[in-house]
Amino acid sequence: MADSVERETVIRITGLTTRFGAQTIHENLDLDVYKGEVLGVVGGSGTGKSVLLREIVGLQPVSSGRIDVLGTEVTSCGADAQQVLRQYWGVMFQEGALFSSLTVAQNIQVPIRELTDFPQVVMDDIARVKLSMVGLPPEAGAKFPSQISGGMKKRAGLARALALDPGLLFLDEPTAGLDPISANQFDELIKGLQSSLKLTVFMVTHDLDSLIAICDRIAVLVDRHIVVGTLDELMKVDNPWIQEYFRGPRGRAALAGKERN
Repeated sequence: MADSVERETVIRITGLTTRFGAQTIHENLDLDVYKGEVLGVVGGSGTGKSVLLREIVGLQPVSSGRIDVLGTEVTSCGADAQQVLRQYWGVMFQEGALFSSLTVAQNIQVPIRELTDFPQVVMDDIARVKLSMVGLPPEAGAKFPSQISGGMKKRAGLARALALDPGLLFLDEPTAGLDPISANQFDELIKGLQSSLKLTVFMVTHDLDSLIAICDRIAVLVDRHIVVGTLDELMKVDNPWIQEYFRGPRGRAALAGKERN
């Protein structure tokens, strides 16, 4: 990665505060996400990791502060501007979030149908290409979500997120619920797609192995604030939660696995 002064900022969060009633989740957060990086977002239960993702993509209002994505302020832009932005990002929600009444191919085509006027034959071709990109067989396209495994659902959700060839990819707990082998394969898939497609990836996760395997920087939500850095930098931060997370038994095991590889 180049020095930060040379990087293009694709997401800029300034002074973000999030409240639910009397409870403050985020307080005066500042965060820059740079073009071409994989940023992992972690934090304890209730720190608002997924909430932050939803705020960035305009699905959750903020209490105060500003979020700019690709030069557009999403916290104040209108519906038309939001519609334009959605063509430049893709979102994979937890568990894939597929529509149960649609086939896998039809799920992949949802953003294409909503945001373009492509004819059906083109959408069918795109769905076939995206299935291949995420490692699913062609016959998976005709199946309903209830007919495929959890791992396949995640891949289908990823295919839908990539349907419009976005430059910015949001992933919400992409490896949650997967066995270690499947999780590692999914990490490798994301890493390969990020490299080949030159994606910027914003990934909410609790998976230490994923953080270590594919993230350039890590943003830790702790005590309503955010601490950002490389793994080496975060290991030096004097915060009890951060130290326990990265230096506790699971953190040591994940780091040992990285060193073996």
